[in-house]
Amino acid sequence: METDHLTRGEMSFGDHLEELRTRLVLSLVIPLPLAIILLFFADTIRSILIQPALVALEANGLPAHLQALGPAEVLTTNLKLSIVGALVLSAPWLLWQAWKFIEPGLYNHERRFVHFLIPGSAILTAAGLSLLYWVMLPLMLRVLISFGVPAPAPLSNLDLSNDTNGEAIDSGFSQRIPITNTPPDGLKPGTLWIDADSRSLMIVMPVAGSEDQFEIGSVAVNREGTISQEFRLAEYISFVLILMLAIAIAFQMPLVIVLLGWMGMADRRFLEKNRRYALFACAIMGAILTPADIVSMLLLFIPLYILYELGILLLRIAPAERVAQGSILKGMINELAGRVQSKTQDDSDSSDTSREDVDDDDGASS
Repeated sequence: METDHLTRGEMSFGDHLEELRTRLVLSLVIPLPLAIILLFFADTIRSILIQPALVALEANGLPAHLQALGPAEVLTTNLKLSIVGALVLSAPWLLWQAWKFIEPGLYNHERRFVHFLIPGSAILTAAGLSLLYWVMLPLMLRVLISFGVPAPAPLSNLDLSNDTNGEAIDSGFSQRIPITNTPPDGLKPGTLWIDADSRSLMIVMPVAGSEDQFEIGSVAVNREGTISQEFRLAEYISFVLILMLAIAIAFQMPLVIVLLGWMGMADRRFLEKNRRYALFACAIMGAILTPADIVSMLLLFIPLYILYELGILLLRIAPAERVAQGSILKGMINELAGRVQSKTQDDSDSSDTSREDVDDDDGASS
């Protein structure tokens, strides 16, 4: 065995406990102050997370706002976001402390595996969260909200023209409230209009405690007997955070496949032959990790299967022996060069065979 592979530290049980205590204390050095700092930016983080819900509500013709049903709900939501945000942003530091704790018990060639896994995990997590926020979450919300949107009731189906005496009723329609997609011109306190996109009654009103500042308020306008879809802030944020956690874990699939391959528990050829079982497993994961609708399941199923194929590809280009030698990039270049050379050789051989066949045919003809 090479000398490089023999470098390994030995510690007593007491030393392990002391090292664990040190690493736990150091792990809190960054997350705690970062959580306090993020608390001042919690409103901005909350606005970013609720934006897909507001867009989905507007797309379905519903008022774009969320509800807070408790006096402390907004504050507790901000605290939750600041803590989760601090843990996410300090994840590299936390992983580094965990790595420093287990590093003394590893050989030098084993330590090289971490240089591949930690950056790969960070990239996959960022890719999964980006896909969730920009693609999956907006489509999920639109589909889920659309189930509760009622069909329109035409005005012609309603009897608004007769009273008990058979005479026309002056219903006040001579002073109509304007219906528009944009605020009307000449806004002033008390101006009313109906927003056509969100189906809300809009009104200009003074800001509380001020006489020269004004803001626009809205009131949802819904038909009787329909379901009023108004999301609660705390439940929506919890829904999004759970989805983010599920996506972050699910997107580690390629690294799990690579680790199983490195430990000899999964063979690349076996994984390639059993793709149909992988398809079924990805479908099950898509159904478990998403709400109960076919669109959400497909939105997660497709990336999961792509990640399965990515795991097979990584196992091909980064086998255990290549990682242990620290020559992943060199090995990839050599493998690609070998494939190109092999394809060129095959084309050359087929071309030579074709020429020989033509020569044989010409000889036979003569």
